[in-house]
Amino acid sequence: MSLAGKVAIVTGSGRGLGLAYAQELARQGASVVVNDVDAATAADAVAAIEAAGGNAVSVVAPVGSTQTAQQLVQTAVDAFGRLDILVTNAGVLRDKTLWKMSDDDFDTVVGVHLRGTFTCAREAAIYMRDNEIAGRIICIGSPTGQRGNFGQTNYAAAKAGIVGMVRTWALELRKAGITANAVIPVAATAMTATVPYFAAAMEADAAGEPMPAFFRHDLGFGTADDVAGLVAYLASDEAASVTGQAIGIGGDRLQVWSHPEPVVTAYHDGGWSYTALQSEFAGLYQAQVVGETFPPLPEDLQR
Repeated sequence: MSLAGKVAIVTGSGRGLGLAYAQELARQGASVVVNDVDAATAADAVAAIEAAGGNAVSVVAPVGSTQTAQQLVQTAVDAFGRLDILVTNAGVLRDKTLWKMSDDDFDTVVGVHLRGTFTCAREAAIYMRDNEIAGRIICIGSPTGQRGNFGQTNYAAAKAGIVGMVRTWALELRKAGITANAVIPVAATAMTATVPYFAAAMEADAAGEPMPAFFRHDLGFGTADDVAGLVAYLASDEAASVTGQAIGIGGDRLQVWSHPEPVVTAYHDGGWSYTALQSEFAGLYQAQVVGETFPPLPEDLQR
């Protein structure tokens, strides 16, 4: 097992995608600190990992605060003697349009996703650097953070910010041999279960059947287990040269997202005045894609 002897923390791992990550890390030999805000959910996750032959303990606490981050790291060290891997997955949703979103809606989502990722990564990095461990920091992003999505100002801001932090940490932690990467999953979740477009895929998944090829191949949409392999790979010694990347995965598809680069570069002697922009901007401008667009569903998959 490629992760034998290693210790991982996975935030928000009581169920869903986070549980799949924790189970795969354990399957590959890592001991795992499970995290959830519900004690019974966390206990069930630990029991499932142990029943499959893995080692796990739990921390029941919401991420965001420095106190929780310190508790997670200390639990890993107390229970298993070290920390090698951090996966920041915990998150919440408070979807509303801009004009309806409250301060609390914004702060709650940013506090869990963005601040929670920051505080946990900071504590993990301090421990790894102090103990000369070539660790792995794996942060969970989202297509919404890459392209935007209607009704998700708070979530888009947090997920885009996570990718920005990962790129910065890759620079700062390179000398210590610690990698930092973002995984952009496209998978069946409680959120996609409410979207009619994905109904056929969700029905198949709920029945324990393979999702139709249209979803797995054409859309790169699959199950939580389809994402977990990438998380485990990035946690391994084999991925020591991979850092600062945003990597998308879902179904049968894997994508390495480009870092933002200019698509148009133009110069105007003396600078770009309002008048110069009036006369030349329209001929230079290339609109970039905003939001996700999906192809029409095949007739046999329409519900």
